Amino acid sequence: MALVKTNGQEKKLSLWRPFGWDRNIQQAFENFLDMPKDWEFPMTGGELFPAVDISETPKDYSIRAEIPGMKKEDIKITINKNVITLTGEKKEEKKTEGQKFHRLESYYGSFQRSFVLPDGIKADKVEAAFKDGVLSVTVPKSEETQSKTVEIKVG
Repeated sequence: MALVKTNGQEKKLSLWRPFGWDRNIQQAFENFLDMPKDWEFPMTGGELFPAVDISETPKDYSIRAEIPGMKKEDIKITINKNVITLTGEKKEEKKTEGQKFHRLESYYGSFQRSFVLPDGIKADKVEAAFKDGVLSVTVPKSEETQSKTVEIKVG
């Protein structure tokens, strides 16, 4: 919104609108954006969707998933060819009767994330650890896919 001072008073600039139909659309968005700050919603639609970082070294791939509030028994890792899938379920805590909640932002439910890794992984040598709400998975590469440095000979 542009403001212009005239005679000590601020006045809204108006654009020329020959048909006026866009005023209704603009007004609808202004009303929508004027919602109280307490009425917020997550961008993921309320689904549990853990953040994942995947990195690579010459010998293996490393997958790090942030899954706070879960137990290792509630998480499952499966590998099919070169696709690794993380699944789990965060169970809802029991709520106490007579308790009044002012905000609930914790998510509960199941999730599934799959990632395609390049061919040439050792599925039988995958290791996983879970500590402080972070799942760490190490997927070793097979020998033929590991990178190596070749020395150049002179002469």
